[in-house]
Amino acid sequence: EVQLVESGGGLVQAGGSLRLSCAASGFTFDDYAVGWFRRAPGKEREAVSCIHSKDGVTYYVDSVKGRFTISSDNAKNTMSLQMNSLKPEDTAVYYCVAGRCAPWGFTGGYWGQGTQVTVSS
Repeated sequence: EVQLVESGGGLVQAGGSLRLSCAASGFTFDDYAVGWFRRAPGKEREAVSCIHSKDGVTYYVDSVKGRFTISSDNAKNTMSLQMNSLKPEDTAVYYCVAGRCAPWGFTGGYWGQGTQVTVSS
């Protein structure tokens, strides 16, 4: 059974940093890419970033390029998203997702429960 458990969300002031982590089980990072979607209040969900360590593919939505960095640890089956220079518009529920990653986007198949990130101005 695929399971994805997020941690690391919280409240931070604009300009601050947070690190989201995702612990995966039931599959390996060779099988699926992993990454993050987010859903902000009143907005559609958005693919934020993904990584497929098997072939080195990563993706970032334009709005987070240069601020967010995704990484994975295959030995531990964990994945992290380092978020720097956070903005109020980054406020959303962030979901760890397993799926397919390409340089132009990310499609999800399995979803975690989500973790809230709130950036105050």
